[in-house]
Amino acid sequence: MKLPFIDLKSQYEAHKDEINQAVLNVLDSTQFIMGQEVKTLEETLAHFCGTKHALACSSGTDALLLALMAYDIGPGDEVITSPFTFIATAEVIAFLRATPVFVDIDPANYNLDPTLLEAAITPKTKAIMPVSLYGQCPDMDAINAIAQKHGIPVIEDGAQSFGATYKGKKSCALSTIGCTSFFPSKPLGCYGDGGAIFTDDDALAKKMRILLNHGQEERYKHEYVGINGRLDTIQAAVLNVKLAYFDDEVKARERIGARYSQLLKDVLITPALSKDCTSVYAQYSVRVPNREEVAKVLNEAGIPTAIHYPIPLHLQPAFTYLGYKEGDFPLSEAIAKEIMSLPMSPFLTEEQQDMVVGALKETLC
Repeated sequence: MKLPFIDLKSQYEAHKDEINQAVLNVLDSTQFIMGQEVKTLEETLAHFCGTKHALACSSGTDALLLALMAYDIGPGDEVITSPFTFIATAEVIAFLRATPVFVDIDPANYNLDPTLLEAAITPKTKAIMPVSLYGQCPDMDAINAIAQKHGIPVIEDGAQSFGATYKGKKSCALSTIGCTSFFPSKPLGCYGDGGAIFTDDDALAKKMRILLNHGQEERYKHEYVGINGRLDTIQAAVLNVKLAYFDDEVKARERIGARYSQLLKDVLITPALSKDCTSVYAQYSVRVPNREEVAKVLNEAGIPTAIHYPIPLHLQPAFTYLGYKEGDFPLSEAIAKEIMSLPMSPFLTEEQQDMVVGALKETLC
């Protein structure tokens, strides 16, 4: 038996009739762009996170891009972020011809280390973009305090942490702007690309809504140069169904993540849960010194693994022009060589989890 890495099939089967009907309703309406389902989703998302505004958009990457565009970030500006994340975080900064500035990570939670943040701030710094990696938020109070001291906005990249909490508040509601992704494998995923932006700021929300629709507030009247960042109605319909069950799935993720950690605590380095934080375990990632060998053995036993992420951003060919070199961010580099993600979803059974744990213990012990 080969385990699924993320069990989207079981999730679909659990809600199949509702999802199919929601999609058929959109097909019958023929309102494929900006249909009522998008508005419903935005209202539900805002209520879920506790923000004044939620804007559905075409992807998590575009959510980050629109947030930066709202602040007119461009050539000559710097944005501080983590080198240990998916490329989209820094990609959008570079796309606007601004400069990504990296700060190393906390070895416990793999998120941006606030104690290193202030040293990276310069007069050119226009935003800080911390990443809530693997489903857990960084120390947002510390990051926000430093940002406020310097008059810099904070944009949370919550692509992997939607549903997680920090001191009782939801991820994406912890800073000036929060962004998330609804890529199918994310904790809340649609059946294509999708994302959302969250803010309490009326002016920012208005500007981003204009920007995501080709910069037009009225049809054919373009206030800004924008993008086509709209979420299509079918994806919104799927998300509306799945969001109704999301709280239960978050609880299941927390339970499964905690069980993994309990079973593996004496075998390898498991994810550390920071004080006052919950995690949605978008990835359950452990550290394995002999990763390639272990992954090979697990794969042969029908257990898929993944690496998130094998090469830190400062060592990516696309960012050679920034002038970073190996050794500049030692923690990111060391963890990138050991990190390995295990099968994880709200539908992972204890039997399947025991299969993963048993194979790991047999390989490592």
